Amino acid sequence: MQQAYYCTKLYSSTQNPQSRIKMTLTSILSAADIANALKDCQAPDSFSPKKFFQLCGLRKKTPKEVTEVFYILDNDQSGFIEEDELKFFLQRFSPSARVLTAAETKAFLKAADDDDDGKIGAEEFQVMVLS
Repeated sequence: MQQAYYCTKLYSSTQNPQSRIKMTLTSILSAADIANALKDCQAPDSFSPKKFFQLCGLRKKTPKEVTEVFYILDNDQSGFIEEDELKFFLQRFSPSARVLTAAETKAFLKAADDDDDGKIGAEEFQVMVLS
């Protein structure tokens, strides 16, 4: 059984500030597409972010949906996905998935980190996914 990961996010100040929304990856992406994407990169050093985003259906989503996925993946809710979080990227989609190798993690970070600050922000993630 696939475990759902949640993100709780405050609405903007124009809405009720006490309102919260709970999102899961499977509320945005299909469980079958996620499983297919994870299956494709089971072997160590086989992960390609662009291919993964294509297979899981994220590239077909709106910029808003991609940003929502980013906040679900941002495990510590810092507003960034840091290298320590990035190695567990696949496990955010399924706890039984493998961790990324050091080489995959560094390549993923290098591909998405446009400002070279050592972390991926929401805009950088969106650009990488949708380009």
